[in-house]
Amino acid sequence: MSSISAARIAQIEARHNELQATMARGDLAADQFVQLSKDYAEIEPVARAAAEVRRLRAELGVLAAMAEEEDADIRAMAADEVEAIKQRLPEAERGLALALLPRDAADERSAILEIRAGTGGDEAALFAGDLFRMYQRYAEAQGWRVEMMSASAAEMGGFKEVVASVTGQGVFAKLKFESGVHRVQRVPVTESGGRIHTSAATVAVLPEAEEVDVKIEDKDLRIDVYRSSGPGGQSVNTTDSAVRITHLPSGLVVIQQDEKSQHKNKAKALKVLRARLYELERSRLADERAGARKSMVGSGDRSERIRTYNFPQGRVTDHRINLTLHRLPEILQGQMDELIGALISEDEASRLAALDDAG
Repeated sequence: MSSISAARIAQIEARHNELQATMARGDLAADQFVQLSKDYAEIEPVARAAAEVRRLRAELGVLAAMAEEEDADIRAMAADEVEAIKQRLPEAERGLALALLPRDAADERSAILEIRAGTGGDEAALFAGDLFRMYQRYAEAQGWRVEMMSASAAEMGGFKEVVASVTGQGVFAKLKFESGVHRVQRVPVTESGGRIHTSAATVAVLPEAEEVDVKIEDKDLRIDVYRSSGPGGQSVNTTDSAVRITHLPSGLVVIQQDEKSQHKNKAKALKVLRARLYELERSRLADERAGARKSMVGSGDRSERIRTYNFPQGRVTDHRINLTLHRLPEILQGQMDELIGALISEDEASRLAALDDAG
């Protein structure tokens, strides 16, 4: 990892001080103050990290001079302190480099979580249900709120498909690496011979989009209303409350029928459509910026197998970072911090390496 220059650190601290001084003035318009507050909130952790690097480097300079002293005790003390600082400085420099990395603008947003049963029939639907409960428990531990938006229950239990809104601070930053194919290896409850089956479910995590992010024109939508149906096709509603929205330019289709009110179903369908369109645009921009290079934790493509949950061996393996944890029951209970932390660390490391390569 390349070292950040003293000039760059001085530049960061100067900008931090300038913002602080400007905000202290009493003649700012409200909108100016709001913008300055945002800028200050962004630079404050960077300036704090820069100040720590500058302080440690300055201490090394002072200690280098002490190491030339005639007094042997002073030289010995200086040598000990130099060793201690040399151990702390790389970590401080890495912290500053991470603070300087371009941030994903969607990281602080809430998210739409979509889980679909894949290959494996009833067992895949049961696994989709297990995954949904895992994310629910993890969200609860984080203090987030999960609201189910639509669900298609399977006859044996679990879900053919479930879509939920996960609301809270920094939801997308922690869940974004969950997108992809999750595979399960276990003996299904329906299997009398005790043979291990492999099934799969697909997870997609989309940052929640505001109306200002995605402008949807009425002329681009085809909205169909019909009677919602329950399992087996039986009608569960006597009014035309189910809504199917087709976004003509992209071909995206969203169906919402869980609410009894047509207006509520339409609002929920538009929320999901907006998130999907926002993610399409984010992906297009990311592809343009990154070219063909994939990040260490994969592309987040839903067709990409990312993780295996092996019940006989009680292990979870994330294939993108070659991490295996023998804590499957705890992970399914929502204890995902170690797994998610490792994915975030790997992403940071790969982006730091890319920054060095570019430099």
